[in-house]
Amino acid sequence: METLLQVRVAARKVVAEDVVAFEFAPLDGVELPGFEAGAHIDVHVPGGPVRQYSLYQLPDSLPRYCIGVLRDPQSRGGSVRLIDGVKEGDILSISRPRNHFQLHSGPDHAMLFAGGIGITPIMCMAEQLAREGRSFELHYSGRTPARMAFLDRLRSAGFADRVQVHSDDGAADQLLDARAVIGSPVVDRQIYVCGPTGFMDHVLSSARELGWGESHLHREYFAAAPIDHSTDGPFEIELSHSGRCISVKADQSAAQALIDAGVPLSLSCEAGVCGTCQTRVLAGVPDHRDLYLTDEEKHEHFMPCCSRSCTPRLVLDL
Repeated sequence: METLLQVRVAARKVVAEDVVAFEFAPLDGVELPGFEAGAHIDVHVPGGPVRQYSLYQLPDSLPRYCIGVLRDPQSRGGSVRLIDGVKEGDILSISRPRNHFQLHSGPDHAMLFAGGIGITPIMCMAEQLAREGRSFELHYSGRTPARMAFLDRLRSAGFADRVQVHSDDGAADQLLDARAVIGSPVVDRQIYVCGPTGFMDHVLSSARELGWGESHLHREYFAAAPIDHSTDGPFEIELSHSGRCISVKADQSAAQALIDAGVPLSLSCEAGVCGTCQTRVLAGVPDHRDLYLTDEEKHEHFMPCCSRSCTPRLVLDL
């Protein structure tokens, strides 16, 4: 079981319409673990669920964790509880940083695309790339400047000349033309995108239509679309290490069946967007319902938190 970190809310600030930034400081001088751009933490929302939030500021000599939270009344309650119920001085439980959205190593030019609250990991990436003296550009899209967090921070950054802001309510000549920006495939370029599903799908599909390969496309989803469970049926999971078989009921997730059977399994988002529970498949055909795995990765991996099976049995590397 993961050991949680205890942090104090050192600051909270409204940074855009319906967006609040929280700054977490360690308790009693205990140093917080370091991280690199693209990392996120699990926040155990008081009286509510566990939610994942990207870190938007790199650690410095006195590391603190900074997250941006978009108030979403249509969500499962995490953002509303944080924004309405958590104040400066409160103590929260969080996980150590995890990173499933890392920057590509090497000198490749980075094309960064952020939509709405997706600016949080992308801004951190820009900061790291600038510190390392690497080539990049940042395209930030939103409905209107009033709803776009951290605009002042970006405009005053040392890399402000590499940032382009695109707002839906602005002039036509400043709207994001994803195809024109991305262009034809280039060997030494990488594309990173984060934001609402529709925005990300637009950027990624534009790149694919232009001929870009999956190895150059990097993304992080914040939430998954609702899944239709009306046709779900039971199946079995075989644990390859022991040969044990575990039944998964029609109204039960594979992850819950494994946990109920005493199988150690790390869970976080429970929606197929964070990659925490990723498990290798040795036999059988998964019914993939996640937003994390690439098409290539789906040949060998499986997300038990949300995915199911197309075959009566899956054999997992557990």
